[in-house]
Amino acid sequence: MVGLSYESTSKRVRTEHWDIHYNEAGSGHPLVLVHGGGPGASGWSNYNPNIPYLSQFFRVLAVDLPGWGRSQPVTYEDRDNSGALAELLDTLGIARAAVVGNSMGGASVIRLSYERPDLVSHLITMGSPSGVPGMFEPAGLTEGVKVLERAYFEPSMETIRALTNIMTFDTSNVTDELIQERLNNTLAQKAHVDNWIGGHGKGPMVRLNQELIPSITAPTLLMHGRDDRVTHFTHAIRLAGMIRNSRALIVNRCGHWLQLEHAKEFSSMVHRFLEDNPDS
Repeated sequence: MVGLSYESTSKRVRTEHWDIHYNEAGSGHPLVLVHGGGPGASGWSNYNPNIPYLSQFFRVLAVDLPGWGRSQPVTYEDRDNSGALAELLDTLGIARAAVVGNSMGGASVIRLSYERPDLVSHLITMGSPSGVPGMFEPAGLTEGVKVLERAYFEPSMETIRALTNIMTFDTSNVTDELIQERLNNTLAQKAHVDNWIGGHGKGPMVRLNQELIPSITAPTLLMHGRDDRVTHFTHAIRLAGMIRNSRALIVNRCGHWLQLEHAKEFSSMVHRFLEDNPDS
């Protein structure tokens, strides 16, 4: 679809507990895109290069989770990403959707897939954690998470540039426009930043129940950059060993933002995966 813009696709809905902003385009089987947990992240910011292609085949909804983008602020204690996604689908009358999540968004859609399997037709993740430390990771925070935290505590062009650089393998993918957009998004929602800082050190952004992950039955595609410095690619391999109907795709010369660094490949893989695994 040509001519899509943030403004033309912007929508808002009030669910039982949440005020949620999202961008919508296209028609067909619903495809929900869920962003990661970095400062300035939003559905549109994470996925706008993919939406024009995917909206030719699907009803695409790029969601701002509560605590990010233009959705309502939320404290760490009240954050419930999977619950908010379930309420969004229920409120919009969407019986089943393919769900796609990057990083924190990946953990969120994994959790949705075992909490509300009736809602999930397909599960797709990129750079998602598996919920436990990886055997090839440092004992403490990864390099990428340390840079992410500094960008929350000290948002500036310098810290956001460092964040976007570490999210990618090829830093030429990082434009001044992207950095400025992320910084503007961060500074525009002080409550989001304050709430994130207030929850710092209290636990993971999304907790995953290791006993319930193997109960996921939806066809699952686990994508991960080989050069991801935020979440090691072995998390995708571990998840593939836990989820029965799954396959892992490891992409060389790719960091944490596969959907941006390899936008065409990501979009075509999502399209093909959904076409090859029709919802019964």
